[in-house]
Amino acid sequence: MTVPQHNTPTPPGWYPDPSGSGQLRWWDGNAWTGNAWNPPAQAGAGQAGAAQAGAAWPPAARSGQYGGTGQYGGTGQYGGTGQYMGPVQPAPRPEISKQTPVYNPFIWLVTLLPVITLIILLLWNPVFHVRYVGARRVPTLDPSAFSVPYFLLVISAWLIYGVSVLLSYLDWQKLQRDGVVRPFHWAWAFLGAGVYVVGRSVIVHKVAPQRGLAPVWALIGLTALSLILVSVKAGSIVSTLAKAMQM
Repeated sequence: MTVPQHNTPTPPGWYPDPSGSGQLRWWDGNAWTGNAWNPPAQAGAGQAGAAQAGAAWPPAARSGQYGGTGQYGGTGQYGGTGQYMGPVQPAPRPEISKQTPVYNPFIWLVTLLPVITLIILLLWNPVFHVRYVGARRVPTLDPSAFSVPYFLLVISAWLIYGVSVLLSYLDWQKLQRDGVVRPFHWAWAFLGAGVYVVGRSVIVHKVAPQRGLAPVWALIGLTALSLILVSVKAGSIVSTLAKAMQM
């Protein structure tokens, strides 16, 4: 493909493919890219046909948005009735009805499931024993200190991770059925339940003003409580371990 030659730089946007494919191709401001788009078929020639086809285009890419037969119009290098289309932008999300619920059991479970891990951690009270290994009597921690609650803690963390991803998917489906356009994608839950809760709440708050942020506040409160309890528990475990090593 050739690079368009103009006295002034051509701004990024969708332009008729110079290869003559009939598609629109994305010009990034410096070179043609591999991104192509098939515009709706025009019912007629001239401005009337362009307007009819443009009615089906995304709002930011309608024909003639940047005017007339100027630099990007006419029948020059970019051909046909191809005015500068401008970058295609996603349509804004419409607000949902005030009667539409924005919370459901799925999002609350995603937010509160870590409480299970926190409870198991508080119930774990390890008793450390020291063994002396070898002729030099090297002190070694007895692995029996890692009892059943410890393994429950590890297993529950992985189970909660998997269940949170599944619940995020179900919540994402529920939001779509309730009319939320492009809700925060459930796959973000693979990075952590908190990531999904925050992103989901931001999107819902946009389409339902003054609603949708309750899971974020619950997450913040739970995180603060967890930090306090984990710090206390870690201090207790370190103290117990230090006493065992001194014996």
